[in-house]
Amino acid sequence: MCGLCGILNLDGAPVPRAVLDAMNATLIHRGPDQGAAVINGACGLANRRLAILDLSPNAALPMQSADGVITLAYNGEVYNYPDLRRTLETQGHVFRSGSDAEAVIALYRQHGPGFLDHLRGMFALALWDDSTHTLILARDRMGQKPLYYYQDGRRLIFASEIKALLMHPNVPRRPAYALAPLALAYGYVPAPLTFFEGIRMLPPGHVLICRDGAITTRAYWTPPAFPGADPSARAEDYLDELRATLEEAVRLRLLSDVPLGAFLSGGLDSSLIVAYMARHTSGQVKTFAIGFTGEASYDETAHARRVATLLDTDHHEFIVEPDAISLLPLLVWHHDQPFADSSAIPTYLVSKLTREHVTVALTGDGGDELFAGYERFHAAALAARYRRLPGMVRAGIRAGVGLLPDATSYRGVAQRARRFVLGADMAPADAYFSWVRLFDDGWIADLLPDGAGDPTPTAHFAALFDPADRRDLTAQLLDVNLTTYLPDDLLIKTDRASMAPSLEARAPFLDHVLVELAARIPSNLKLHGGVTKAILKQAAVGLLPDDIIHRKKHGFGVPVGRWFREGLPDYAREILLDPGTLARGIFHKSAVQRMLDEHTSGGRNHGQRIWTLLTFEWWHRLFFDPDIPTAPTEDS
Repeated sequence: MCGLCGILNLDGAPVPRAVLDAMNATLIHRGPDQGAAVINGACGLANRRLAILDLSPNAALPMQSADGVITLAYNGEVYNYPDLRRTLETQGHVFRSGSDAEAVIALYRQHGPGFLDHLRGMFALALWDDSTHTLILARDRMGQKPLYYYQDGRRLIFASEIKALLMHPNVPRRPAYALAPLALAYGYVPAPLTFFEGIRMLPPGHVLICRDGAITTRAYWTPPAFPGADPSARAEDYLDELRATLEEAVRLRLLSDVPLGAFLSGGLDSSLIVAYMARHTSGQVKTFAIGFTGEASYDETAHARRVATLLDTDHHEFIVEPDAISLLPLLVWHHDQPFADSSAIPTYLVSKLTREHVTVALTGDGGDELFAGYERFHAAALAARYRRLPGMVRAGIRAGVGLLPDATSYRGVAQRARRFVLGADMAPADAYFSWVRLFDDGWIADLLPDGAGDPTPTAHFAALFDPADRRDLTAQLLDVNLTTYLPDDLLIKTDRASMAPSLEARAPFLDHVLVELAARIPSNLKLHGGVTKAILKQAAVGLLPDDIIHRKKHGFGVPVGRWFREGLPDYAREILLDPGTLARGIFHKSAVQRMLDEHTSGGRNHGQRIWTLLTFEWWHRLFFDPDIPTAPTEDS
């Protein structure tokens, strides 16, 4: 895995090497093994490399063709490159290394911009063709690898992370405060926007081409729409292909010249990945899990340990203490933006532990989005029945759940019941959003000087749905999750948290061939009655024991609510009510004070919301208070 950056001066001015080198230096965590820059007049490409395939100097990045015409800066892995290479050799291409990057260059020479259609893997890349003065930027289909860019009338600047862009003196460093309502609701800024004005993210499955100063962007792959329910569909018609395709996706991701392992939570997705790895690995698979002290409901290590024993893996565990909150500045630094998913803590820590043993880890990312694994999919179906209850009954239920205090456990009954009841009376899309969002429009209006924004987050989310769509809600929610929450939250988190300690994370469920297969399976085979991931659970029979297959869904959460209420009650107040924080004028003091008081009194669990506000403040401290941002340490 690697990090890349580059500059294309549209006015033909030469690229300043010192600026390009400074940009590249910020990405050293993504590629500690090797780094270099190649400048061809007005275009400069730079890379940091984490060596995975072909560890020799012949595979150094950026890579150039033998004649020097093509230069490639590259981040990712193309898992089908051995097959591509064999085909290219029959077409006359000669290879000097065992790197997949060299196969990408040959593919471009063979197919032009259509080379992207042949790649099976995760990647972000920048390719410069000096013969036509053409720059190509591209991202993998699912958005596993990031790519950001800034353009004005004179230049196009791009990088794997925003912090590299900010090292260019012509890239402005201005907060996009107009996006604060969306960031507070979603917990992230929806792509292609970022929380920096003028900086955008290239969407998944897209290619940007700049030729002679003209820039065009288009999708080279679009996620297929998930089908609705089909009462006549039978799981038996899909199971063999599903098992074979998932196993192939795992096998392809075992391609490596360095040690590899897997994250293991003891849930269905990661356990399936490890079970297939065991089939294709000589010796024990190395597995890694993480747990928490002080809040047993968040700890899955016992389940991971059971699967590790059953599959005879070389298993390692790490336990998180409440002082893991000290990682907050470091995580904000690596994410480059306010990012509210607190599971970045365990993801970073398990990545750091894993990196001490291996360089590559397989993950279960994507299983829930492909096969309707979230309980909220089932809640959306239940809400339709709830709305048929008499109005007086529903009003009584609403009043009752409103009196219940919030707990800080993973499955706090009061807040889950309240969230369901308050949302269930809404339109289906609005109800779903009310269950997943962090701040509702009321809180946002109270917190922000300019209110909830226009459009409000509620309207923004509703716009993701087509009113003319006649598929069932499950199918529509699968579409939305696959194209928003997955790439904008989960994959950003995995990329940043794994790359921080220089670990490559691979996700077999996100193999685009498997995604296209999952998109042919009717929704009622995924969410069947109250059973989530029904067809995937059927596919796991014979590979895993029933108690693992049917274990209740458990997200990768952390007990920040308990930390802020019991172990660290003063931390949030000291940061959020600090005079310097309040002087920024981002949030109203009265609303922040009310949130902290409600949380510490036990009336409401605002743990995730408090975490979100803390990421905003640390983002300002790290990226705007110093003249030149520098990376914090774990003890910052």
